[in-house]
Amino acid sequence: MPDLLLELRSEEIPARMQRKAAEDLKKMVTDGLVDAGLTYEAARAYWTPRRLTLDVRGLTARSRDVREERKGPGVNAPEAAIQGFLRSAGLASIDEAHVHSDPKKGDFYVAHIVRPGRAAEEIIADLMPGVIRSFPWPKSMRWGAASGPKGRSYGGVEGRGGDALRWVRPLQSILCTFGPETAEPVVVEFEVEGVRSGNVTYGHRFHAPHAITVRRFEDYSASLEAAKVIIDADRRKEIILTDARNLAFANGLDLVEDEGLLEEVSGLVEWPVVLLGEFEKEFLAIPPEVIRLTIRANQKCFVARPQDEAEALANRFLLISNIEAKDGGREIAHGNGKVVRARLSDAVHFWKTDQADVPDLDQLEGSAKKLALDLNKPLDQRMARLDHLGVTFHAKLGTQGERVERIVKLAREIAPLVNADPELAARAAVLAKADLQTEVVGEFPELQGAMGHKYALLQGEQPAVAAAIEAHYKPQGPSDRVPTDPVSVAVALADKLDTLTGFWAIDEKPTGSKDPYALRRAALGVIRMVVENGVKFGLGRWANADLLSFFHDRLKVYLKDKGARHDLIDAVITPQADDLLAIVRRVEALGSFLDSEEGGNLLAGTKRAANILAAEEKKGTAIAGAVDPALFRGEAETALFAAVNQAEKNARQAIANEDFSAAMRALSSLREPVDSFFEKVLVNDEDAAVRANRLALLSRIRAATGEVADFSRIAG
Repeated sequence: MPDLLLELRSEEIPARMQRKAAEDLKKMVTDGLVDAGLTYEAARAYWTPRRLTLDVRGLTARSRDVREERKGPGVNAPEAAIQGFLRSAGLASIDEAHVHSDPKKGDFYVAHIVRPGRAAEEIIADLMPGVIRSFPWPKSMRWGAASGPKGRSYGGVEGRGGDALRWVRPLQSILCTFGPETAEPVVVEFEVEGVRSGNVTYGHRFHAPHAITVRRFEDYSASLEAAKVIIDADRRKEIILTDARNLAFANGLDLVEDEGLLEEVSGLVEWPVVLLGEFEKEFLAIPPEVIRLTIRANQKCFVARPQDEAEALANRFLLISNIEAKDGGREIAHGNGKVVRARLSDAVHFWKTDQADVPDLDQLEGSAKKLALDLNKPLDQRMARLDHLGVTFHAKLGTQGERVERIVKLAREIAPLVNADPELAARAAVLAKADLQTEVVGEFPELQGAMGHKYALLQGEQPAVAAAIEAHYKPQGPSDRVPTDPVSVAVALADKLDTLTGFWAIDEKPTGSKDPYALRRAALGVIRMVVENGVKFGLGRWANADLLSFFHDRLKVYLKDKGARHDLIDAVITPQADDLLAIVRRVEALGSFLDSEEGGNLLAGTKRAANILAAEEKKGTAIAGAVDPALFRGEAETALFAAVNQAEKNARQAIANEDFSAAMRALSSLREPVDSFFEKVLVNDEDAAVRANRLALLSRIRAATGEVADFSRIAG
């Protein structure tokens, strides 16, 4: 079957847009082909900084003929209705219509319409201009004479204004071939803004800028690689990573790997060449994170560390060039080194400035007194400055300084619940946002917290306080690590609870897919810290009913991701349940219990009791307010009554001790007496008093199991 090869070549596409653009091209083209009646076996997208490529295999050569029966008016309908039917069906006269009969409605006209299939080349030629014109670039541009004001002529080309083609960068050529492996492919001809499709592409901008005639994907890929272009982005990534590791190792170093940077630099080059650069050792005095981010942000280079050293960096960096230079890349590495040194000089300035007094120190006394800060310490100065400047956190929730006051108060309250020192928690909380006023964080916002940690240690803070300053932002996602040190847990919980309670107070809650303040992430962070640290923590002290319900929803998502059954979660969670750890442990214990034979049988018996009660309650049948042993008629009733009393007592005590497995074991003692009761006792006795008493006994079964979970919500 025929294959389709498409390439859209342009000036450099920003690296961050390339992967999605290639997938968008694949989806738009394949969806359009399918909508037009074609099928295909496989499709794969490729991209480089200068081209988007699509390889579609096994595309049908022609769409199928479409046959349609279009029902028309009755044979005795007015002439105007018949003429309208003929026009809509594309018939020249009523003689071309068929007459069908209906026993109720009589005879009526039907048009048998056949739309012949179309050649794939024709479909592709019609499809592609629309795909190109409507391509969803995040940012795009117009260029050339056609982009001028509509109606004006520029060098013989009439301006089209806003109707001119928009592309991420000027589109230079279109390659589009179609055909089977056994025959010469044809060029699918179409034109977009003067750019005509053809069978020609071009190699590397510097190494091989000449034209290359292409037939199909195999020779396209091979010819481009010979012309110093690797079209497979994942292969470019593999080459960069392997060569960088090897070059670092050959120089006694280990590469500091960075997946985000690797993705970016693979989108900056068509022919990756890894080179080694150098900077002065004096710059190693600043924190490794600052060095790495300075070199990454400004030069898109990797850093390296001495072999067998986990923290320290080496004064070398690895850069990815797009050319094979005649001097082996010596001048390229030297030029990059000059820029790296200049940027690291800036970083040294930021680092030293952050440890000096702020220029407006004399204006910070009021803020320092309010927040109990020591203005002899650089980080305290910056927290006082953050408060003094009145930096807004949210228009309805006040300033960052006011928020820090709330977090300090919360941290003090939470500290005893997580076995943290309240004074250390308060100290960490008051300094948690201070590094937002540092020069380094101003340059590299992603270092907030990490720089606060370093500056806190430099000014002599307790290690637990310094660690909490960095950890209070965590966890920032489902795979991020959870703080475990008690002071860090206290401050991180305070930070997230302040965010959640604050936004709930002003009715700024997540809606649908919109969550601009990352409140779902904050709630998940609270859940993970409480559950994964085994913290008994009642949220009801701070969360209203609506916020507690939100926590329940996020906890359900968390537990489902862990493999818990949704019905067990629903069976355990009640609207007022605010101890998240207890909920999780109940779900775990309930799941283990129901996996046992006793649990499965008790579930069946409990559901039977609940169903009988529900049916009788619906009919209005009298149910005794309490069980009267004097009305028992057999040993099965007596045994069940005694078992229920004991199980209820034991389960309640076990729950009070938070031993949910013991609570389940207490319930398991009901299995045999419940089975025996239903086997030997007829609930709906003719004697109304006996019947009401037996229904009351069933109510006690429901109440006893309800101490642990709502068994009516459990499937099975």
